[in-house]
Amino acid sequence: MRQAHTVEQVRAAEAELMARLPEGALMQRAAAGLAATCARLLGRVYGSRVVVLAGSGDNGGDALYAGARLARRGAAVSAILLRPERAHADALAALRAAGGRVTADRAEFGRADLVLDGIVGIGGRGGLRPEAQPYVSAERRGVLVAVDVPSGVDPDSGEVPGAALRADVTVCFGTYKPGLLIDPGASYAGALQLVDIGLTPPSPAVTALQHRDLAALLPVPSAESDKYRRGVVGVAAGSARYPGAALLAVAGALRGGAGAVRYVGTAAEEVVRRFPETLVTEGGPAGAGRVQAWVVGPGSGDGAARALEEALASQVPVLVDADGLTELARLGPTALAGRTAPTLLTPHTGEAARLLARAGGDGDPVTSVGAEVSGVRGGGAPPAAEELAAARLATVRRLAGAYGATVLLKGSTTVIATPDGEVRVNPTGTPWLATAGSGDVLSGLAGSLLAAGLGPLDAASAAAYLHGLAGREAAAGGAPATALDVAAALPAAWRTVRTSAGA
Repeated sequence: MRQAHTVEQVRAAEAELMARLPEGALMQRAAAGLAATCARLLGRVYGSRVVVLAGSGDNGGDALYAGARLARRGAAVSAILLRPERAHADALAALRAAGGRVTADRAEFGRADLVLDGIVGIGGRGGLRPEAQPYVSAERRGVLVAVDVPSGVDPDSGEVPGAALRADVTVCFGTYKPGLLIDPGASYAGALQLVDIGLTPPSPAVTALQHRDLAALLPVPSAESDKYRRGVVGVAAGSARYPGAALLAVAGALRGGAGAVRYVGTAAEEVVRRFPETLVTEGGPAGAGRVQAWVVGPGSGDGAARALEEALASQVPVLVDADGLTELARLGPTALAGRTAPTLLTPHTGEAARLLARAGGDGDPVTSVGAEVSGVRGGGAPPAAEELAAARLATVRRLAGAYGATVLLKGSTTVIATPDGEVRVNPTGTPWLATAGSGDVLSGLAGSLLAAGLGPLDAASAAAYLHGLAGREAAAGGAPATALDVAAALPAAWRTVRTSAGA
């Protein structure tokens, strides 16, 4: 599992380690790992042109020391000092002693085979200062390697409040940083390379599943299993206006590991025609019979209110999506009060904005919850979707806390948070998943995993991971994919995970 730690956690772990090491040893470890990564990227170090963008403090020191190591191997290394009076003196001396030099010629940035971004490290906040901003838009031919974090990206949140450098590779020291896994910061980080410097940080702030982790979560029937023991997922979805939402949610649910899918709603005839294995019941969730989890809301229209009320009263895990979220935003967090079974909410940022706008208390649509999300506009206005998308980590945490539910926030980076603050980031996906009905497939898939016995965090994480892999499979070769294509690719995604993990 990929683990990410906050700046505070990293600083504490560094302090503990430095107390046991000779002075400067930790920086040398970081520089050695950084230089080794740069050498692999260059292929041939001797004769290559390297530019170090060095800011003040330890981040610039790491970059300068790495530059010195490359210079000793025959690279032509030039350092551009963004704050010359605050450059790391010992590292700069090491660079010069190795044959490197200092330059003020910005043209060297564009000619370099490799650029080391050592402007701002994990202690920096806010956008780049004026002296660094020209390098954001400057043309370059070589690969740009960020030292621990691309300059201008918030390492804890992934927020990008101003100008920032866009890296091809980011070399992380000791552990990943949350902001490198979550957009918009993740889109600036490029490929991530982890350098072990001996840190022993505490429990991570953010995690991301990998194939082996997911394979251990996926339900597998035993010899004694029957369709009921494997779990039955109820799907309350679709309406006269949106019958396709029912088909797509059922398509995802049938491929999610539960033994049976029970459908309630107005699209029963269409569902059975397309998926004859589905169990169909008249009425709403209250009269549907026993299920182990409910999926409520995709395309439900006016029926969402009744379906949500009856499903929440069932005291089995409930996933709320789409029109169910609209109804929940009208009711507010009190609608979930007193539930003993888990609730999983799957909003996009527009739905998240409506949920947050109702979470502040009776008669007050402008919420303290929304106001605490960084980047939210002033003047007492509710948070807008684009502002919440720019602060995804804060948004998902606030939603989970406000509603006492696990929240899967959809978007370019899907982020899942529990009410007690545990966070997972989904590492799979493709922009081709931005297609009508894709979210309905995801809801059905996650609901099926809930019914099969996974907890809400695991069900949401596993569903997002499989959904992302299926999207890649469906869009292989760059071809557009429909939501049904994604649903049809789920078995292949499932097999890929289990095969890769040796399961």
